[in-house]
Amino acid sequence: MSLYARYAALLDGVLDELVASGGLPAELDRRNVTVEPPRDPSHGDLATNAAMVLAKPAKTNPRALAEQLRPRLAAMAGVTAAEVAGPGFINLRLQADAWRDELRTILGESDRYGMSTIGNGERVNVEFVSANPTGPLHMGHCRGAVVGDALARLLAAAGFAVTKEYYVNDAGAQVDTLARSVHLRYREALGQDVAGLPEGLYPGDYLVSVGARLAAEFGDRYAQAPESEWLPLFRERAIAAMLELIRSDLALLGIHHDKFASEAELQRSGAVDRAMQVLRGKGLVYQGVLERPKSLDEQDEWEPVELTLFRSTAFGDDQDRPMKKSDGSWTYFGSDAAYHWQKAQDSDDLVNIWGADHSGTVKRVQSAVTALTDGRVDLDVKLVNMVRLFRAGEPVKMSKRAGDFITLAEVVDEVGKDVVRFMMLTKRADTPLDFDFAKVVEASKDNPVFYVQYAHARISSLKRKAADAGVDVGASADLGLLDGEELALVRRASQFPRVLESAAATHEPHRIAFFLFDLAAEFHALWNRGNDDPARRFLVENNPQLSRARLELAFGIGQIVRSGLELMGVAATEEMR
Repeated sequence: MSLYARYAALLDGVLDELVASGGLPAELDRRNVTVEPPRDPSHGDLATNAAMVLAKPAKTNPRALAEQLRPRLAAMAGVTAAEVAGPGFINLRLQADAWRDELRTILGESDRYGMSTIGNGERVNVEFVSANPTGPLHMGHCRGAVVGDALARLLAAAGFAVTKEYYVNDAGAQVDTLARSVHLRYREALGQDVAGLPEGLYPGDYLVSVGARLAAEFGDRYAQAPESEWLPLFRERAIAAMLELIRSDLALLGIHHDKFASEAELQRSGAVDRAMQVLRGKGLVYQGVLERPKSLDEQDEWEPVELTLFRSTAFGDDQDRPMKKSDGSWTYFGSDAAYHWQKAQDSDDLVNIWGADHSGTVKRVQSAVTALTDGRVDLDVKLVNMVRLFRAGEPVKMSKRAGDFITLAEVVDEVGKDVVRFMMLTKRADTPLDFDFAKVVEASKDNPVFYVQYAHARISSLKRKAADAGVDVGASADLGLLDGEELALVRRASQFPRVLESAAATHEPHRIAFFLFDLAAEFHALWNRGNDDPARRFLVENNPQLSRARLELAFGIGQIVRSGLELMGVAATEEMR
C-alpha cells in the first residue's frame, strides 16, 4: 500500500472514532475526502480536506471540526505535527522515516507499485481511431490512437476490464468512392490509359497495389463491365485491404485492437431497427419536421421534410435529431445510436476518443446511450484536437505516398515509435499540438521525450558504474543516510499511485507524461549537484555505504519512470545514443 493510501486509511479510522464518540454523525458521505500533497510544500507533507467536506452535512463549522480532528491526526503513526490552515484544511508533517519506508515500498513492489484496484473489474469499452477505411492513417488519427491506447493501458492498470474497439465506417458513400478509386487503379494495372484521376476519387498511391492484386486475380473481367457488377466486390476487397493497411500502421505504434466492429454488418443484422423499436416504445422517436436552419437567410429556399426524429431535447440537446433520412436510409446518428447500444450490452461504461470535428455530435449520442440503457451506462467522449506538423519551424503539408497529408507511417519511420507516442501525450488531448521533426529528436531539456528517457538512461548507467567501482548493489543499504533533498525526490515519486488513479478516473493519460517530466526534472537536478561537489554524487568514492543508499534511491526512481513509460507505451531507454 502506498503512503497516501496508508494515511487515507488512517484518516478513515480517525473519522470512525469520531463517529463512535458522537463527534460526527454516522453514515456521512466520505467519497470526496482526500489526502494529498499540499500545494505549497512548506506547509507540510500531506493535507486533508476532511473538515471542509464533512462540516456542512455534519452541521458544524469546518474550522471547528478541523480542531477536533487535529489532535487525533497528530497522534497517527509517523506524524510529527498537524496544523489547521485557512478555513479548515489540515496539514500534516511526517517523520523522515516515512519517506524512507515509502522508498522501500517502491523497491519491494517493483512494477506493481502504483497499480490500483479502483476499477474493481468494471467493464470499460474504449473506442478509438475508427477512421474511415479509405486510406492510411495520418497524424490526426495518430494522436487519437495514442491517447486511446494509453487510456486503455491506464484503465487496465487501475483495475478495469478493458476492451479496445475500432468502429469500421463501411456503410457510407465513402466506401463506394473507394471502390471506384480502386477500379481505376485496377484498369491502370491492366495497362489501360485512365487519362488522369476523375474529381472526387482518392488520389493516393496506396491504392496502386490493391488495383494490381485485383488485376492479377481477375484479369480484364471487370475492365469494361457495368458498375453494378463489380462495385460490391471491389468495395469488399478495398475495405479489407485498407483495414490491413490500418492494422499495419497501428502496429508501428504498438497498438492492437481487441475488436473491429462493422457498421455495414450492424445494419444488416437489424440492430438499428431494434434500437429504434426500443426508443419508439419509450416515446422518444417520432415522425416530424425539423425547424428551419438558423444558418439560412430569409430569402434562401428551404423545404420542410418529414423525418424520423429522436427526442434528444429531452436530454438537454438544443434540438431533436434525425435518425432516418427521407429516402429511408439511416443517418450516421441512427447507426451510431444502435452501435453504442450494442457496445453497452457487454460494458459498464463507454469511452470514445473522437476528433475535435465531431464535437457537435457528442450530446446527441450521449443522449441516445442514456435513453437506450436507462442511464445504466455512461458515455464519456474525449475530443482530440489537431496536430500541426513542422520541420525546423516550417509547416509540413504534403506526403509522397498519400498525396495530400502526412501519414502516420512516414512520421514513425523518421523519428521512431517512442518519440511519436510520448509527444502525443505532452498536452491535453483537446488542445492543438505542434510536432516539429527537428525538436522532437533534440537532446535538450526542452524535449520532454529526451528528458525523461535520459533520466532512465542515467539511472541505468549507475548499475554499470557501480560494478566498475566495486560497489555491491545487492548489499543492504542504510536509507537513514539519505538527506532531505534526496527524500524530497521520494516524496515526488510517491505521488505516482495518486496520479495513476486520477488519470484513470478522469480519462486523461497526459497526466502521466506531465508527472514523469516533473519527476525527471527533480532527478536531473539531484544528479547535477554532483557536477560541482563530488560528495553529492550518487556514487561517492571510498564511501560504499552512502553509495548503496543513493543507488537504492536512483533504482526506485528508475522503477517509477519505467512504470510510467509502460503506461504510455514507450520503452525505457537503457542508454542514449
